[in-house]
Amino acid sequence: MSSTFNSSKINPANAVAELAAERDAHAGTRARLKLLEHTVLQFVPRDLISFLGKASLLDVELGDQVEKTMSVVFTDIRDFTTLSESMTPQQTFNMINSYLSVMNPVISTHQGIIDKYMGDAIMALFPTSADDALAAALSMLARLDEYNNGRSRAAYPPIRIGIGVNTGLLMLGVIGGGNRMEGTVISHAVNLASRLETLTKTYGVPLLISEHTLYSLSDSDRFSVRYLGRSKVAENTPAESVYEVFNHDPHPVRDMKTRSLKKFEEAIAYYHIRAAKKALPMLEEIVQENPGDKPAKVYLKRCIDYIKTGVYIGTEELADEIAWRAEYETGIEEIDRQLSELLALIRQLHEAVTVTSNIDDILSTMDILEKCIQEHFDFENELMTKHYYPFSSDHIAQHNSYKNYFHKLRSEIEANTENSLYLGFRINLSLSNWLLNHLSRDDRHLGRFLNERGGI
Repeated sequence: MSSTFNSSKINPANAVAELAAERDAHAGTRARLKLLEHTVLQFVPRDLISFLGKASLLDVELGDQVEKTMSVVFTDIRDFTTLSESMTPQQTFNMINSYLSVMNPVISTHQGIIDKYMGDAIMALFPTSADDALAAALSMLARLDEYNNGRSRAAYPPIRIGIGVNTGLLMLGVIGGGNRMEGTVISHAVNLASRLETLTKTYGVPLLISEHTLYSLSDSDRFSVRYLGRSKVAENTPAESVYEVFNHDPHPVRDMKTRSLKKFEEAIAYYHIRAAKKALPMLEEIVQENPGDKPAKVYLKRCIDYIKTGVYIGTEELADEIAWRAEYETGIEEIDRQLSELLALIRQLHEAVTVTSNIDDILSTMDILEKCIQEHFDFENELMTKHYYPFSSDHIAQHNSYKNYFHKLRSEIEANTENSLYLGFRINLSLSNWLLNHLSRDDRHLGRFLNERGGI
């Protein structure tokens, strides 16, 4: 039995309508998918996906990870619990969202990425440079002033924040289990940034940075910076130097901090070597001239308490001795030999400055030390270039900053006008402890990288 297709039974008008309906349905689906993607990317920043080398969120899998050098910024609203207790839940969320909407564009403008919100706190990543992170932190404080002016006009109390900035290697990846996963960053660098934000409460200042961030800045002289102390993130981690950035202080306070910078840091040095009676009159003078200098007040109280009770309160100490230990080994024999030699020379310089005070011995030691520093850095730089070390640019920038600080210290020593105890503290802080932290953090990472590739 045969059949013949009868085209006369097709209604052209119906076919066109059906095609139009199908086309509209596809367009609607695409629009909904685009809206869904846009919504999802508000929870998962697109930059984090690209850092993982993925084209789309659909390509991301549990366990994906990458290692990068970034600056991490933590910021938190001060006394948030007290503020929220005077508001309804709706008012609390309105305030948080209003504040975050003001800070978000400041971070984006400085090439930052908001990794996550934690209630009233923000964690942001700056993959380009430490300069971006510090500029963003200062801009956040400036923007907060404008925001508080609006709150004042509306009869609301002002908001105060604390900001911690650290720079270093971190692991960015996807964690989770079952049907729940998220992108996050994990490392000592992240923990230290959080610790610095907490320390802003201790010192009564809005902005603290780590030594790694300070040495990563392209031009640290653009910023008003002073040393405050040292801190550990955990018991088994090395203590790291903490610095205040006071560019945003009110002009009178900032100007007086700048004028008293040398005296303040010398007083801090005395306090750290347990010479509180030397530090006390210097701090009293600073506080009398500048009552807005809160860190000076903190250290003044610590001096008074130490003299009265004999109990030392405060910051982690510098290394007890400037000496090489097996725990410092990077796994690369020549690097370890050079680092051991550098520490021995720094110890020799420290003794020459603080014990013998013979200027000829001091200058001779500094000549040898400067030559060895350059040879060590050149050796590492060649290794990093030869083996395509992916973090060489940051590592070399750290080297260059170290040399700059060495030259500044050398100028002070050659001037022969400084107290030997203060200079000894500076040598310990700027040369030996920085080097120890650099080798434990950066050189050992380089050593692992080289050993994974068969050494040198």
